[in-house]
Amino acid sequence: MATPSSTPSPDTPQPAVPYGTPDAPRIAVRGEARLEVDPEIARIGITVASRGKDRRAALDDLTRRNATALDLVKTYGDAVERLETGHFSITPELTQRGRGERVRTYHGSVHITAELTDFTALGELTTRLADLDLTRVDGPWWALRPDSPVHRQARQQAVREAVQRAREYAEALDAGLAALVELADIGAENAQPYPQSPGRMRSMAYGAAAEDTAVAALDLEPQRQHVHAQVNARFTMTPPRL
Repeated sequence: MATPSSTPSPDTPQPAVPYGTPDAPRIAVRGEARLEVDPEIARIGITVASRGKDRRAALDDLTRRNATALDLVKTYGDAVERLETGHFSITPELTQRGRGERVRTYHGSVHITAELTDFTALGELTTRLADLDLTRVDGPWWALRPDSPVHRQARQQAVREAVQRAREYAEALDAGLAALVELADIGAENAQPYPQSPGRMRSMAYGAAAEDTAVAALDLEPQRQHVHAQVNARFTMTPPRL
């Protein structure tokens, strides 16, 4: 019994040749861009604490201190782009003296995150917050916005670098680029804008209430941000002259 011929007809689609052909060689290159720019935002973490002999006293004290911190941050108006309250807790501290466990005191805490765009106001605000009793300030963490035009600039620069590199390879063979076959984004990222080993502005302030005298604002130098973009690109080129 005759079997069908396995010879492909002229109309049968041919498999793609991954490395091109002598008449249309392929070039595969990588384009990269590394930019260093000023940050656009800064975040600080504010932890307000309280303690009391009973739960209600600790809660009332925490409510008052939390309101004081929030009111202070809000006085900076448009310089504060975002203000959020995070973790909150009231925890009993037990003592094992005597025949059984008893609550010795209650500790309360609430965590606040503030995001600022005015770095001059940032130094003054962090100093004033750190001067509050039972208040800890962490940060700042410098960053770019997720939709910052810097990210687009880096990606476009990476593409242009890939095209330029491919063109230089083609010119070395006395040829020219013919067409773009593939362009693959293999990552564009910031160099850890948040968090970044921040210094603590002040640990817990367990002393007496702060004096009325004004404290000097911290001089904070914004940390430069590094943006990196990479692309893989494949081109076909005209036949080289070898």
